[in-house]
Formats: sequence, C-alpha cells, structure tokens
Amino acid sequence: MDQTQELIGEPMGESDLERPAQEDCPCKEDMFPKASRRQVLRGGSLLTAAAASVLLPRRGALAADADDAGSWTVPGQLAKSDYGTRSSYETVVREATPAGTDALTPHQSLWGIITPSGLHFERHHNGVPTIDPAQHRLLIHGMVDRPMKYSVTDLKRFPSVSRTLFIECSGNSGGAARSAALKTAQATHGLTSTSEWTGVRVSTLMSAVGVKDSAAWVLAEGADGAMLSRSVPIDKIMDDAFVAYAQNGEAIRPENGYPMRLILPGWEGNINVKWLRRLKIGDKPFMTREETGKYTDLITLTGKARQFSWVMEAKSLITFPSGDMRLPGKGFYEITGIAWSGRAPIERVEISTDGGKSWSLAALQEPILPKAHTRFRYPWFWDGSEAIIESRATDQTGYVQPTKAFLTAHEGVGPTYHYNGIQSWKISADGSVSNVLVA
Repeated sequence: MDQTQELIGEPMGESDLERPAQEDCPCKEDMFPKASRRQVLRGGSLLTAAAASVLLPRRGALAADADDAGSWTVPGQLAKSDYGTRSSYETVVREATPAGTDALTPHQSLWGIITPSGLHFERHHNGVPTIDPAQHRLLIHGMVDRPMKYSVTDLKRFPSVSRTLFIECSGNSGGAARSAALKTAQATHGLTSTSEWTGVRVSTLMSAVGVKDSAAWVLAEGADGAMLSRSVPIDKIMDDAFVAYAQNGEAIRPENGYPMRLILPGWEGNINVKWLRRLKIGDKPFMTREETGKYTDLITLTGKARQFSWVMEAKSLITFPSGDMRLPGKGFYEITGIAWSGRAPIERVEISTDGGKSWSLAALQEPILPKAHTRFRYPWFWDGSEAIIESRATDQTGYVQPTKAFLTAHEGVGPTYHYNGIQSWKISADGSVSNVLVA
C-alpha cells in the first residue's frame, strides 16, 4: 500500500457494522456484392453505391424539391439550463412488470449498443432506497489487515476505470422459453442493458486494506430494504470487479444502485450488488439465502440444480423486425439486433429467415467489446411470404448459442434462469410480426 492510499478512507470501528438508516426497396439479395469474411465480421458495408441507388422511395414517400425547403424550417428556442429532455415526439418508455419489481429496456426502439440511463432495465427486491451519498459508506472488513470504510468522495480519489459492459438479469428471456405470449423484444429480453460504468477497481481497495493470504470469498451486501447479499470468489474480485459510482457519464441512477454498486463483468445481474454497503472477506462461501434457494438453476430432467452459475452465456436478439411490429410491404429491410456474451467478445452472428433451416453471416457493427452488447446488421429482401427470422451468436471461445430444442433435451422444459435459447419472430403475409416458439 502506498502513501496515497493511506490517506483515503477511515479505519472502521465496531459501530460501523450497524445498518445505515434508509428512507422508505425493390432489390434482391443477389444485387449485393460478395463481402469478405473480415468485412462481414467487422461491419463492412454490403451496400455499394450502385446497390443503394435502387432503394427507391416506397409508395407514400415525398419527392424532394428545393422550393419546399422553406416549409421544413421551424423557429427554435434558446438553450435551457435545466436537465435536457428528448423531443416531445419521442415516447419510448420502460415498461414495468405487473409485480412492479422490474422495468424493462425497450430494445425494439433503440439503436447502437449503449442503453440510455433512463431506459436501463431495473430489478429490485424491496423497493428503491433513497440514499444520501454524504452519509453512505462502503465497509471492507473480515480477513483483512486494516478494516476500512469509504465514502463516495473517498472512492473518487482512487485511480478510476471506465468500461462499457452489459448487465443481464439471470431470469432474462426465461419466460420466452415457455410461452409465446410475451409479444415484444422488450417483454422477452428487456432485462439486459449496456452502459459505460465508471468507478474504482476492487483490487485497488483490497490492496489498501491488505487481504489475508487464506482469503477465498467475499460477501457483497446492499443497503436496500432486502439487504440482498451474494458470495463472490476472490479470484473474480481481484480480476475485473469494480465499484461503480457513475453510469454513462453521470452519477448512477437510484434504481441502478446510487450512490455505488458492484460490477462483476459478464456475471448475472443480481450478483452485481446495488446500493453496495459492505464487502466482507472470508475463507469460504457465505451461503446467503439467495444462494441457498432463489438463485439456483433447476435441471428438470434430473431434479438437481446448479449453484454458483454466474456467467451469462452467448445470446442474441433481433430487435427489428420484432414482435408487435408490422412491415408496410414487401421489399428491402435491414434486420438488426444485439448479441452478447459474458465470456468473450462476439465472434459472429448468423441470421436465418427460414426458421433455422439455413444461416447467413450478419455484419457486426463496431465497436465489438468484451462483455458488452454488439450490434449486428443483415440486408434482407422480403418477398411478402410468411417467414420466421432468427439470430444465432457465437463468441470468441467458440460457444454457439443453442436452440430451445437443445436446451430442452439437455436440461428440461421451462428453465427460469440462464435461458439463452434462440429467439424466433414470425412475419405473416400481412407484414405483422409475432413471437413464436420453434421446437
């Protein structure tokens, strides 16, 4: 520990373990040039100038005329000093589940890979606490040389790190495995989002407190009403874990853990403990109530369950066209969506327009980051007949996203957690798009 670290934070006393008070175009696919694999995987455009020139306006589009330019202008307003808002013509919202414990990201309405902070999914177990950052402290104790407590201000004095990462609830898309009743991309896969997170590495904090050689596990506990806590192997803690205090360039939103949360890149959402209040170091798992009951993966074929299944495997989702949309007519469309993996960067995404009988490579849009959503794109000419579109992701470890049939054969029907089966969307002859289960 250097002298700078010694100046940050306060030694911890016995009273610090007390819980802080909380307030309650008419073109064909063969018109596109053959792209190299590198172009496809790295987002090289499949549309040449010649091909793009045949993308004529559909019926109803207006021809441009220079004399009309004046009618497009609208008097503006002076800049305001308050928090900026989006256009009144944009009505994208998060939808809450009936239970009121979840709010889902509207993937069908988003572009790129970054989820706006106000649309990042949220999940809580006993409400969102109102925490005064001036009073909040992070306690680090247990098998350490110097138990310490850190304020938000203390954390901001340490060297910072920023990473663009997805977080995904372990139950995301589990409902889609059992029923096609969930209509939209938001309803089926809305419990994942990608943000830029900024904070301090936990390894830096551990260096400051001095971890005992025999330490093997860390208990992470939140300051919410549920006091959700999880056991984390110290190898993960010392590898890439960090305590975040900022999200997408500003303070973390309350429902995402304000004023600080634990980030464990690539691991299931609930272990990324929000409203973080303490880290206790020990030599064995702490076996919290969440780990002994709720967060296990039942294998219905055997009646057994997996425990400590933290990593989120490779997964993908077509966001356009997707459920509850309607294509206005046959012609050219760009199929697009997101893919992600908790193990490694996405290597490729394949698209099927015939229900999985054949597959073609999609283009991956930069940036392609580890443990973050990756945007993919695929040019498609819809001939107006019924079609089933699907996406299949492969990460750089070689892991290939499985089908629902594969998962059912190996694990049973109706998995609740860690379901990453291929999602299918049916496009009917009238252009309507719906969720459909494909065996």
